[in-house]
Amino acid sequence: MTEHIRAAIVGSTGYGGVELIRLLLTHPKVTISSVISSSNAGEPLTAGYPHLQGLLPVDILDGVDPAQMREKADVVFAATPSGVSAKLVPQLLDAGLRVIDLSGDFRLKDRAAYETWYKHEAAPQEAIDRAVYGLAEIYGDRVRGATFVSNPGCYATTTALGLIPATETGAIDHRTIIVDAKSGVSGAGRGLSLGHHYAEMNENFKAYKVNKHQHIPEVEMVLAERAGEPVTITFTTHLVPMTRGILCTMYASVADERYLDEDAWIELYRNYYKDKKFVRIRGKGQWPATKEVSGTNFCDIGFSVDPRTRRVTIIAATDNLVKGAAGQAIQNLNLMMGWEEDLGLRLAPAYP
Repeated sequence: MTEHIRAAIVGSTGYGGVELIRLLLTHPKVTISSVISSSNAGEPLTAGYPHLQGLLPVDILDGVDPAQMREKADVVFAATPSGVSAKLVPQLLDAGLRVIDLSGDFRLKDRAAYETWYKHEAAPQEAIDRAVYGLAEIYGDRVRGATFVSNPGCYATTTALGLIPATETGAIDHRTIIVDAKSGVSGAGRGLSLGHHYAEMNENFKAYKVNKHQHIPEVEMVLAERAGEPVTITFTTHLVPMTRGILCTMYASVADERYLDEDAWIELYRNYYKDKKFVRIRGKGQWPATKEVSGTNFCDIGFSVDPRTRRVTIIAATDNLVKGAAGQAIQNLNLMMGWEEDLGLRLAPAYP
């Protein structure tokens, strides 16, 4: 078992990259050896993020150079926009590096589906086939010992963890799934756009990418694998005027009479996730909120059943930058390296 490794972070100037830095700074077995940016190479990272002053082992941003990364690091986190990793990651793998990719470029195994939903040219099929999909609670055994992991999307993580036990056991009719998903603005990244300006978002609440969000095929892929047959969902995303957090409210018709009782849902999910440290199942009449997972790698799940409509409401909350990105990436690193799964992630929520 490797006792200590060096990590490089590509995309260090984005929110996902900076969240990786925040978490890795306290990881007992990882040293940040290189912070990397294609657009700000040669500049100090703390020029854009002064809150990190005095905390970083390295501050000057390196350029994107796979050969240099091989000299400086054992593992590379690629926190890049979709379309960038497709070209970069194969070079990193050829250089012999372990890679955890936080973009969506390797999540979908079908290149045509990727190009339809992401509007970019897909990565080479060989690299796609090599990627292990890193939804840690479900595919942890595949991640252990892997050298290349594709980190799931934030909405996909929250939705899949909320629906997999119900879908896999046949407790719901998966043909009736509707997902109402809401995210804080940090999920859109640090880049500027009109729709994310303060005056546009403050005191506002809006849907976006209706029926077109790129995480739809990712959720359907995972649910179909667990159900053993195709699954399609109705999935609507919304932007909420807050910084962090995802709340997914999911609806489906109950297919098994036993699950017209909320206690049965609680028992089902607690048994399913009984050994999973980062999934917390709420008690009867308790539903999660985004502030209750803020800054942590937890996914909290609660339930309500309506016998009148014979439908269940499943509510799941995560921090989009942690469980939805950087935290799950570190969780996957721990599994890859054979370490304790929660190493460096034993964090209490920042509350209130």
